[in-house]
Amino acid sequence: MNFLVTIPEGASLIESFMTLDQWLFMVIIPTIIVFAVTFYVGLERQNVGKAAGISAHVLVGIGAMMIAIMQRIMLYNQMEMGANAEGQRVIAQVVSGIGFIGAGVIMKDGNHIIHGITTAATIWFSAMFGLLLGSGYLYEGIFFGVFVVLFITIRDLKRGFNPLKARVTSATAQLKRRPKIEVIQSDEIL
Repeated sequence: MNFLVTIPEGASLIESFMTLDQWLFMVIIPTIIVFAVTFYVGLERQNVGKAAGISAHVLVGIGAMMIAIMQRIMLYNQMEMGANAEGQRVIAQVVSGIGFIGAGVIMKDGNHIIHGITTAATIWFSAMFGLLLGSGYLYEGIFFGVFVVLFITIRDLKRGFNPLKARVTSATAQLKRRPKIEVIQSDEIL
């Protein structure tokens, strides 16, 4: 079974296909930025009491970033081999597929009022943000990340709401306020 994990003499597993600089700028820095921005966006949505919170936004952003990084590595490998690099279009599937996740948070209530469009938009942003940084556009990603964080913060503060603090009307806050139900077991049969 050792033959499955044998590394050739003089090669390390990580540096065999990417240098430390490539790891830093292709994987580590984009992951930190995507995590930070999508965490903030998800925290704000969660604190407002929406269906998608921190977990959904971070997972969508990191997942999209991973697909973009995979496509970049595939492109570099195909270019090194002299193959036609136009054969892979993985990112396009994320752009169209993320709509299904966003559609899951859009609901119409009994009064025919539609809820969840902003949350769907933030999920879509998280995916596009992950694709942007995973594709290697660090400066552009940082710019758009700061822009969206400032936009959300200013919008919420203008509404009189602190995006870092849960609203009393949010689902999480309501669960915390509920009285605990105590179950008492009795050996007596009534």
